[in-house]
Amino acid sequence: MTSSAAPITTYEDSCAAVGDGRAVREVLDRVGDKWTLLVVATLRNGRLRFSELQRHIPGISQRMLTLTVRQLERDGLVSRTVHAEVPPRVEYELTELGGTLLQLSIALGDWAIANQPRIEQARQVYDAAAAAKAG
Repeated sequence: MTSSAAPITTYEDSCAAVGDGRAVREVLDRVGDKWTLLVVATLRNGRLRFSELQRHIPGISQRMLTLTVRQLERDGLVSRTVHAEVPPRVEYELTELGGTLLQLSIALGDWAIANQPRIEQARQVYDAAAAAKAG
């Protein structure tokens, strides 16, 4: 069993650390959705009001943004500040924990961009082989 102080080096180690890999699956589920990383990246430069956040993320509906920021707030990645004003003003910003996710997502994005040509090439090879088998 991996101690909590030891770095996790394999997926198997991470599963052993928590018994069933739930922590890893939950985080991957969260960051793998359509909007989470876009919201996190949009908040990288600081606090934004809900409407500003929505304007910066093309295609996101009010409902999806609401659900996404609520879940990010619940997970401790985003903080929500309500100002006692008329009209009410609500602002969102990354927490320290959210900032660490931002750094990881930048690394993942860099990896995806750097490897996109290889991924596309692999897809073409796979699709050609599948088409040859089928036809």
